[in-house]
Amino acid sequence: MATDTVLYEPTQEGISTITINRPSVRNAVNHATSLKLAEAFQAFENDETQKICIFTGAGKNFCAGYDLHEVASNTTGEVAVGPVDKVNGALGPMGPSRMQLSKPIIAAISGHAVAGGLELSLLADMRVVDTTAVFGVFCRRFGVPLIDGGTVRLPKVIGQGRAMDMILTGRPVDAQEALSFGLANRVVPQGQAVEAATELARSLLSFPQKCMRADLVSAHYSAHDSSSLEDALRFEFEKGALVVAEESVQGAKKFDKGAGRGGKFEKGKL
Repeated sequence: MATDTVLYEPTQEGISTITINRPSVRNAVNHATSLKLAEAFQAFENDETQKICIFTGAGKNFCAGYDLHEVASNTTGEVAVGPVDKVNGALGPMGPSRMQLSKPIIAAISGHAVAGGLELSLLADMRVVDTTAVFGVFCRRFGVPLIDGGTVRLPKVIGQGRAMDMILTGRPVDAQEALSFGLANRVVPQGQAVEAATELARSLLSFPQKCMRADLVSAHYSAHDSSSLEDALRFEFEKGALVVAEESVQGAKKFDKGAGRGGKFEKGKL
């Protein structure tokens, strides 16, 4: 009986989980899996009842990259996908790597997140890793380039100098070093990445969602799409102003009545 290589699990509370389910090959992604992975992310993006996505891998690893056994059987050397046309357009080799979502993604990472797996982890807005996590451009050894956004997103996340260290050497980066880089946002004990990511997701659910999504989209735009500081500031203001009447005034009234006074940060109580 065939096993689904990607699991998409939405919930009533609004937290979806997307799992790469090929543990026997360390969740390496082949072409068929890449299509299913993109389909799952699009389903999450399109479903307004789902607010936060947890992205993980089955078993002891997040993702070991593209399935090189499939690459080795390629006699033409041609890439199985088309060239980049636009963001959220043609899929990347790993599937959703050319997508940019409007809702938060939290990667829950154990074991290897390397090569294309590293690139997939960079789709996430936050990465919760356990102590077994290892990041790296392991494809450096085999002459396989980063063509799923690794050279684009990694410098934005950890800075050009650290990114070049990882990209050029391909060396492994463990959980603690990833935390010091800002590549990991949280480090938790072995086996607790999904649990910690779920707890984090629930904390995000307690906030006004339109405001949070507006700030998320603005941060994405500033990092990747803006042509200047002026352009980024204009985008931020225009998107943020749309939220003021719907959420900000109500929140200000709650503050005026005493909520959150004195520097208190009480999630879910505003």
